[in-house]
Amino acid sequence: MLDAGPDCANQANNTSAEKNLINGSEDCLYLNVFAPENAKDLPVMFWIHGGANNGGTSNHPMLDGSQLASQFDVVVVSINYRLSAFGWLSHPALRANAELPEDHSSNFGTLDQIAGLKWVQRNIAKFGGDANRVTIFGESAGGWNVMALMASPLAADLFHGAIVQSGGLDIEPIAKAENFIEDGGHEHSSREFINQLLITENRAANREDAKKLQNSMTAKDLGNYLRSKTTAEIYKAFRSETGGKVFGNLDLIGDGIVLPQAVASKELFADPTNFNAVPVILGTNRDEMKLFLGFSPDQVDRFMGIPIAIKNSARYAAFSSYASDQWKIKAVDQLATVMRKGQGDSVFAYRFDADDLRDFGFLSLQELMGAAHAFEIPFVFGNFVTLMSNIIHPESARAARNALSQSMMSYWASFAHYGEPAKGYHGKQVEWATWSNNVEQNRIMIFDTSLDRGIRMSPMKSKMQDLKQNFINETRFNDRKEHCQLYKLLFTNADFVQSEYDNLGGSGCSGFDS
Repeated sequence: MLDAGPDCANQANNTSAEKNLINGSEDCLYLNVFAPENAKDLPVMFWIHGGANNGGTSNHPMLDGSQLASQFDVVVVSINYRLSAFGWLSHPALRANAELPEDHSSNFGTLDQIAGLKWVQRNIAKFGGDANRVTIFGESAGGWNVMALMASPLAADLFHGAIVQSGGLDIEPIAKAENFIEDGGHEHSSREFINQLLITENRAANREDAKKLQNSMTAKDLGNYLRSKTTAEIYKAFRSETGGKVFGNLDLIGDGIVLPQAVASKELFADPTNFNAVPVILGTNRDEMKLFLGFSPDQVDRFMGIPIAIKNSARYAAFSSYASDQWKIKAVDQLATVMRKGQGDSVFAYRFDADDLRDFGFLSLQELMGAAHAFEIPFVFGNFVTLMSNIIHPESARAARNALSQSMMSYWASFAHYGEPAKGYHGKQVEWATWSNNVEQNRIMIFDTSLDRGIRMSPMKSKMQDLKQNFINETRFNDRKEHCQLYKLLFTNADFVQSEYDNLGGSGCSGFDS
C-alpha cells in the first residue's frame, strides 16, 4: 500500500497565538483508492470527510476503505480538500483578472471535490471502478459538502447517488461572507479577516486603522497581498479572539457559479430541476450534540481536559435533545419531505441510535455520549481500530457492535450497487423502505444493536413547530436567561419568531438582549 498524501493545511485545536500549531500542507490535493483484488466494473463510493470545513482528513485509520471494498465489492475513493480560509475565503480581490469561470467562485474546497469526481470519471476504470455508478457520501461537513455537490451545476453527471450522514445545507449570501460587520458581513468575513491580518502584522494598530488601510488598497494590491501570505501567516490571523482555530459557519457561499445564490434548502431541493436529483439517503445520530456538550465546561466537570461528571443530568439531556432533534428535523425530515414530492421513491432516511458504551461507575458514557455525532463512522467503514473504540465499547458489547456494523456496510453497499438500500447487499437485512409522506407508514430506518431494540423501520417524523412548543414549555434549564439564550441559538432566520421570544417563560427575553 502506498503512503497517503499529506493532510490539507489546518490549525490545531486550541493552539496559542505564540505556538500557532499547524497540521498538514497546502500541497494536499490527493486521493486514496481502495479496491478489491481483480476488481472490474464495480460501483464507486466517494468519501468526503468532516471537520467543519476547517479541519479533518481522509487519512485517518478509521476511514480506511479496505473492509468496505473487499467485503462488499465496491471501490472506495476518499479525498482531501482545501480547508478554512484556503477553501472558502470569498473576496473580490481574488476574482480580479480571473480567466476561468471557476476563478470567480468562492467555494475552492467544493471545486477540489468536483475535481476529485472528475478524476474518478477519467481514471477509476484502471482500478476496477465503474464511472457510471458513483455514490458520494460524507459525514458532518462532509455531509454538507455532499448536499452542496447535489446543488452545484458544475457537479452534474459526476455522481449517481448520495449518502448524507449528519449533514444539511445552508447557502450563505456572498455579501455576508465578504463585507465588514457593519455592512452585513459576519465576524470572520474576508474583509474582517484582512483586518485581523493587518493587525497581526503590526501594519495597523486596531480594527479602525486596518479598515482604513484595507479600503485604500486596490483590488490588485489586495490580491497580491493575500496570495503572498504563508500558511502560518494565514492561520496566525484566522483565529478566535481567545486563541485557537476559528470554527466559522459551515455555510457554503452562494457565488452563482459553484453554488446557486443563497436560497433556503427546503426551497432548493423541492424542485428536482434545481439540483442534481439522484437517489439519496439522509440521516442523523440520535444524540448528535452530546459530542460537543460532553466537553463543555458549562455542562461537565473535567480533570486534565477529560470529562469526569455531568453537572446536571436533566439539563444536559434537555440541551442535547432539543439541539439533536432540531438537527434531524432540518437535515432529514424537512428535506426528505420535499425531496420525496419532487423525485419520488428514491429518498431514504435513517437515525443511528447505537449507544452500548462503557459505564465507568463514576461516569456513564451512555449518558455522556450515547449515539453522538460521528459515532456511526466506524460502523460504516467496519473499522474499530482506534484506542478510543477499545475504551468506549466494552467487551460484552462488541459482538453486537460488529454485527450492526456489518448490516450498515451492507446497506451502504446495496445503495451503491443498486440505488437503494433494500435488504442489504446480500438480501438478508430488514427491508429499508423509502421515505413516505403518509403519516401512517414507516419512513425511517433506526440503527441499533441487538442489545437494545435492534434494526427496525419506524414512522417517526418530527416537525419544527412541535419541537418549539415543547421547548417553550421546557423547565429543565437553570433559569429564564439560559432558556432565552438557547431559543436564540436554536431558532434562527425563519424559525425565529419575535413574539415567541418576547413572551418566553411568561416574562419574555428582551431583558437579556445585549
